[in-house]
Amino acid sequence: MITKLDNANDFVAKQIYITLQRSYKIEAELIGALNFPPLSRTVTDIQNSPTLFYGFYDDTQLAGVIELAIGNEGLEINSLVVYPDHFRKGIVDKLIRYALSECVICAAITTAIVETAVVNEPAIKLYKKHGFVEFKRWTPEHGIEKLAMVKSCDV
Repeated sequence: MITKLDNANDFVAKQIYITLQRSYKIEAELIGALNFPPLSRTVTDIQNSPTLFYGFYDDTQLAGVIELAIGNEGLEINSLVVYPDHFRKGIVDKLIRYALSECVICAAITTAIVETAVVNEPAIKLYKKHGFVEFKRWTPEHGIEKLAMVKSCDV
């Protein structure tokens, strides 16, 4: 079941934090990053974030999280993680489909954008499967080469 998460709530923010931390530690290892910025996020950062968080629950455990920002330029997927015990269960696909269906409902949103590390082949393959195409590459100050992908959300 996918539900909107109240990230301002202390208990919920801690659940989001744990899910992000466990998943991002594995991603950091996968891409060979010693300094991985998502791991520096705190519970307070999550509580104060203006973004929208949606969670996939497997029974009573928060098994996956997608974090979305909606702006003038469209929908941005800021985070998409699955708790490691729930890898390879299709949760990421469900969260992406949910986010994109929400995107289509809002007539003002015409694109969805996501960023990932250039070496994160599993993520790139996943986003391509959902119709995203690469449109930009760059290397931020932290040194991890990134790429941005975009998808049209036109109805």
